[in-house]
This record gives sequence, structure tokens and C-alpha cells, in this order.
Amino acid sequence: MLRPVRTLILMVVLFSAGVFYERYQHLERCTEAGGTVSGGLCRGETG
Repeated sequence: MLRPVRTLILMVVLFSAGVFYERYQHLERCTEAGGTVSGGLCRGETG
């Protein structure tokens, strides 16, 4: 019983880490392009 629960918790943790990593990358790409992130969208992007 412990193994499936541990696996599920590990999957949730890894998925959450991936989401936060992608959000950070999105922020970096947006600021490099001269924009700002508002509501998850890049605004004021040039190019």
C-alpha cells in the first residue's frame, strides 16, 4: 500500500516542479523580449 501512495506523491511533486520551472522560463523569455508577465501572459513584447 505504501508504494503506490509514494509513487503518486512523487509524481505530483515532479509535475509541480515542472510547472514552476516552465513558468520561470516563460518569465525569463518575456523579460528578455522587453515585456512583462501579467496574468500568465507576456504583455508589451517587441518583435
